[in-house]
Amino acid sequence: MGELVDGLRLAVTTLTGAPVRSPAVLDRPTAGWAMRFAPLVGLALAAVLAALIAIVDALTVGPPLLACALALAAHALLTRGLHLDGLADVADGLGSYGSPGRAREVMKQPDVGALGLAAVVLVLGVQLAALQACLLAGRGTTAVVLAVVTARVAVTAACTAGVPAAAPTGLGALVAGTVPRGWALGLAVLTAALGTGLAAVQEVPLWLPVLAVAAGLGAARLLRDHAVRRIGGVTGDVLGALVETTTAVVLVVLAVSP
Repeated sequence: MGELVDGLRLAVTTLTGAPVRSPAVLDRPTAGWAMRFAPLVGLALAAVLAALIAIVDALTVGPPLLACALALAAHALLTRGLHLDGLADVADGLGSYGSPGRAREVMKQPDVGALGLAAVVLVLGVQLAALQACLLAGRGTTAVVLAVVTARVAVTAACTAGVPAAAPTGLGALVAGTVPRGWALGLAVLTAALGTGLAAVQEVPLWLPVLAVAAGLGAARLLRDHAVRRIGGVTGDVLGALVETTTAVVLVVLAVSP
């Protein structure tokens, strides 16, 4: 039981800025449970964001642009901006020339390059536009919950057996290969089922959440595999980039589909 509690604490402190006490033990088994709990942390974040959107949308007039912008801002604040920072670092690293070691050196630089800045602006722009489209279509709650939770399932999947760490130290080394593949698959199925339930309430086609989850995790798999080839494996920055890109893909699928 202590390992589970420590894992949950580590998941919260790693994936959010919540003032939770750090785990008593920080080892790979604890990290494995933390990555298993990542979608649960995502569900809590999604509930907060969905409530924020509902409140702001009810208090404002016109299109829900302000509600969407505040939700994305809240997401960045609640996660301490770490996922956006990871996205920027990974974009700079993948855009560099040279060996995996050189790419990791670029990612460690304290400044953000042109590619990193462009990636953050483009991904946030896509998220904002797609989220607003989902709200206008009456599927806002489904979109927020499904996007945020699926993004954390992508993190869990990136920590399954067979996916190496890019370096012998750091968050990647702590979490890489700590999650059984069956866990990631089960969480993906549960997320699709959750989305289907929300879709039924909001009168959204029931197949749409399944498609969105599959597309989001498929895109995350492509990015993860590319990171393994170019960087050498997963890092904390790679996990952050997976969160932001998966969120964007899920929102786009829900926005453009009937």
